[in-house]
Amino acid sequence: MNNFFKKIFGSKPDPEPKVNTPRKPKELSPKEKATASNEPYIAILSVDIDDTNPRNGSFELDWNEFFVAKLIRAGYVGKDDSQIIDQWFQDVCRHVVLETYEQYEAMNPKVRRKDRNDGRAEYS
Repeated sequence: MNNFFKKIFGSKPDPEPKVNTPRKPKELSPKEKATASNEPYIAILSVDIDDTNPRNGSFELDWNEFFVAKLIRAGYVGKDDSQIIDQWFQDVCRHVVLETYEQYEAMNPKVRRKDRNDGRAEYS
């Protein structure tokens, strides 16, 4: 009798069995990968430049504890991680400026002339 009513009124199809599909593991960020491997990590996240005065700006940095430990072993000190990173970043910037200055000086040598009393001149 039950089949009779199913034929007349139709029946709901049997639900498909649920298959547990494994979730795709979340891909780790470069910082997470480095941290998981106990490796130092540093990255520039953003650079902000003042619209009215482009000489002013700031960098947003991201790092892990292994990078800070590396800086401490290299002799950097500070009250907290931010101070240590700031000292390191200032050193990097200072090095870039000095390297640029040295290149400029090498490409634009200054020749100085000094007249001697005997009618000759010295160039250095």
